[in-house]
Amino acid sequence: MCSLEKRGRLFLLKLTGEGEHRLNPTLLDAIRSAINQIRSDPSSSQSVLITTADGKFFSNGYDLALAERDPSLRFPMDAKLRSLVADLISLPMPTIAAVTGHASAAGFILAMSHDYILMRRDRGFLYMSELDINLPVPAWFMALIRVKIGSPAARRDVMLTAEKVTADRGLEMGIVDSAHGSAAETIEAAVKLGDGIVRVGFDGHVYGRIRETLLREVLHTLGSNESASTGVRNSGSKL
Repeated sequence: MCSLEKRGRLFLLKLTGEGEHRLNPTLLDAIRSAINQIRSDPSSSQSVLITTADGKFFSNGYDLALAERDPSLRFPMDAKLRSLVADLISLPMPTIAAVTGHASAAGFILAMSHDYILMRRDRGFLYMSELDINLPVPAWFMALIRVKIGSPAARRDVMLTAEKVTADRGLEMGIVDSAHGSAAETIEAAVKLGDGIVRVGFDGHVYGRIRETLLREVLHTLGSNESASTGVRNSGSKL
């Protein structure tokens, strides 16, 4: 499911295995457990989180097959992702997503819940698939997208053309902070960025409070009573 490694003041959270890393309740619980472990570490407020994944996918969104087999899991799946995003926003440290494969729908949202996105340019894209599969976008997704994608033209292309955004295109749009030649180079760059942030010496608790204020609209929408069933149904990409 996922692994957690501590390298000095860096926490490396990895979604493990060669699958699509679909966001089902089990995986979401495992990620949240790792985040709670990081939060409880005495060095957390002087540290940086890097999230990455094995294989072809960073995450291909919600676990559609599971939701189809058991529709009662649609709401818990969405609620657990909301909680994970809130956890990341309140975490007392900077966060980096090292996107080494496709990040689609809820998987794209997971990546955007980090402060920085680094991405490999030789494989993978960022993709909001809802238009292609005839689904509305949950309001809390849109709140995060409005904050994280500053350009109206970029938001249009991501949401209203369902563009499959490569690393270089993501740089042009201001979604991706840097692009790299391979998965290994992307993780290496994330570690270098994280080490540089650690050397600056931010107080993580202050950093986290500022981030919460910056993303107040997102946190408010995360706490709304919006129905989750529409957002989970068929949220993902067909590659």
